[in-house]
Amino acid sequence: MDRDELGAWLRLTLSPGVGNGAARRLLACFGLPQAVFQQTEAALLQCVAPAQARALVAVPPAWETLRDATWRWLEEAPQEPEGAARAVVTLGDPRYPQLLLDTEDPPLLLYLMGPAPLVAGTPFPAGRCLAVVGSRNPTAQGADNARLFSRALAEAGFTIVSGLALGIDAAAHEGALDAVSGASGGDAPATIAVVGTGLDRVYPRKNLGLAHRIAARGLLVSEYPLGTPPLAANFPKRNRIISGLSQGTLVVEAALASGSLITARMAAEQGREVFAIPGSIHAPQSRGCHALIRQGAKLVESAQDVLEELRLPGPAGAASQPASAPTDDPADETDSALLQALGFDPMAVDALVARTGQDAASVQVELLELELEGRVARLPGGLFQRLGRA
Repeated sequence: MDRDELGAWLRLTLSPGVGNGAARRLLACFGLPQAVFQQTEAALLQCVAPAQARALVAVPPAWETLRDATWRWLEEAPQEPEGAARAVVTLGDPRYPQLLLDTEDPPLLLYLMGPAPLVAGTPFPAGRCLAVVGSRNPTAQGADNARLFSRALAEAGFTIVSGLALGIDAAAHEGALDAVSGASGGDAPATIAVVGTGLDRVYPRKNLGLAHRIAARGLLVSEYPLGTPPLAANFPKRNRIISGLSQGTLVVEAALASGSLITARMAAEQGREVFAIPGSIHAPQSRGCHALIRQGAKLVESAQDVLEELRLPGPAGAASQPASAPTDDPADETDSALLQALGFDPMAVDALVARTGQDAASVQVELLELELEGRVARLPGGLFQRLGRA
């Protein structure tokens, strides 16, 4: 793509009131964007409304600045993350993912950042992407589940797609990266992060290091032009790309008002599979998953459940392993009486005192010891939760 062609695509995306649907009609009528902008207003009226035709013949004020900044971004040798390449992929580019192209509202442009061979070759593995999404404020067990499921599914050959948000998204990306740690990399990205900002920004800033790791071993993707800040409206919109790139969407933990349910709904509307991990009936972060299961989402307890539903066995041995390896019996004979009393639901100290008959000081001391051993997590609100079971 040369500078003029890039400029024409950017102008099309910047034209006020001309959304993706109108833009696709224009491309069907006239060909490439450069040809669109050679048309008279009268000719444009064959495809779009009068207000849209007027917008198309006027040059957007920010267009030249964005074109020049984007061209420099593509041409500059990136300083960090080391080795990351950049690209802008259009609807007509053979690198554009077919699964996303088949959805109702594919973006005109995708900005990419990742390893140079991947960006220049086949960035999006056909039929081997799975979205893993969930709460920004997960329980400790939920974050562990996201990491373990993602690692197991990545080892089985899936690219894990998520949104680089705090919580479940970050844990999913990390699990997928763990699956390729120490490896030389392959033909497919370990994980794809679809973001709601321009690729010259990272949001949230807490995930800056994670974004660098993804750009080195996976792929960062955005439909938004450079300089786009983290606007609230952008994040629900980008969810259609997360689900659209994927054969299925796994919701790990989600409250009833979670944006993850938007991703799940979009996946269902796109004809993709929806999976949900059940949780405690007492945890607000489980209610969204339970609602999805009532609506027909597939209940999953291990990575194997997902692989069997998609009928895609992974490498030998990988598909048969659960996402985590707990004992089936929560009352393991090596567990303390307090740990057995705690179970796997969040619980307050006073409830544990009542269950065990121990005094509060003894319970507090043992909880601290279990927390240091990584067997118990301290949750907000003075609650504790046992770890180690998916």
